[in-house]
Amino acid sequence: MKIVIPGGSGHLGAILRRSFERDGHQVAVLSRRAPRGWEISEIDGADVVINLAGRSVNCRYHDRNRREIMDSRVESTRLVGEAITRAVRPPRLWLQASTATIYAHRFDAPNDEHGILGGNEPSAPDTWRFSIDVARAWERTFNEAQTPLTRKAAMRMAIVMSPEAGGPFDVLLSLVRHGLGGAAGDGRQFVSWVHYRDFVSAIRWLIVNESLSGIINIASPNPLPNAAFMAALREAWGIRFGLPAPSWMLETSAWAMRTETELILKSRRVIPGRLLECGFKFEYSTWPEAARDLCARWRAIRSERRSHDRSKLSRVFGNHSRRDGVGRIHIAA
Repeated sequence: MKIVIPGGSGHLGAILRRSFERDGHQVAVLSRRAPRGWEISEIDGADVVINLAGRSVNCRYHDRNRREIMDSRVESTRLVGEAITRAVRPPRLWLQASTATIYAHRFDAPNDEHGILGGNEPSAPDTWRFSIDVARAWERTFNEAQTPLTRKAAMRMAIVMSPEAGGPFDVLLSLVRHGLGGAAGDGRQFVSWVHYRDFVSAIRWLIVNESLSGIINIASPNPLPNAAFMAALREAWGIRFGLPAPSWMLETSAWAMRTETELILKSRRVIPGRLLECGFKFEYSTWPEAARDLCARWRAIRSERRSHDRSKLSRVFGNHSRRDGVGRIHIAA
C-alpha cells in the first residue's frame, strides 16, 4: 500500500511510519512546511490517508496560539478533503485525527461514541471550552468534505503512550523518577490512554475492516482515575512514593512551563465502544500491565543508547579510555 501521513513528522507519525515501513508499505510523510501542491501530487493514487496535521496543544492558549491551533487543524483537513475530491485515483480510506477531549468532563459514566460532548459544563474554564470548539470545528470540516469514493473515519484518540523520548509517557515517567509522581489535583479525574502498539493495531484494523466509518474512539477500554493511574506507574517503575501536586501548584507550574492544566485536570473517561463491538482485541487493556511493559521498553531503549554512546567513545579514544568500577568512562590525558 501507499500510505500518506500529513502531519506525520511528530510522535504518532513516527510510530506509524516505522510500523508500516517494516511491513514493506510505501509511506509518504508530509509536514506543515511542505510546499503547496503536496495535497494533490501525493494523495492522488494513494491507498490510505492518515491526517495527523495540527499544531501542538502543549502551549499557553493566548490569542496567537489559539489561532494557530484552530487554523492548522481546520485548514489541513480542508486541503486533504479538496485533494481527495480532485484526485483521479482517490484513496479508498481517509483516517482523520480528532481528540477524545471533545467529550464532557465527567466522573459518573464513560463516554463511548454516543457519549456526551463537552463545552456546556458550568464549571469548565474558558481554555477547556476552546479545546471543544477546536475539536468540533475539526470534525465539522472533515464531515463537510465530499469524498464519495473514499471511506472516512474520524479517530477520537486518547493519549498514546510509548517509551520514546519526549512523548507523554516519557514526561510522566520523568515525574515518577524524580519523586513527583503523585496524584494531580484531587486525583479523581479520569485518564484515557492507549498503548502505542494498540494504537497501531487499531489503525490497521480500521484499514482492513471496510464496514467501519464515522466516529471511532481509539482508547483503552479501561480508563482510570489519575491517582490510581500514577500509583500504577510508580509501582511499575519500583517507587513507592510520589509527591502529589495540588491544583494551585499545577496552575503555577503550567504557567512557568508555558502550557495548560487542562491536559492534566480534565476528566477524560472514554471507551472504544465501536472497536470492541466489531471484535478488536487490545494487547494492553489495563494500565498496570501497559505501564510495566512501557517501563521495561523505556529502560531497554536507554540501556541500548548508553551502550552505543560508550562504544562510540571507545572508537574515538581507543586505548586512551578506561571504565571505572561503576561504569563511568575516563579519558586519559
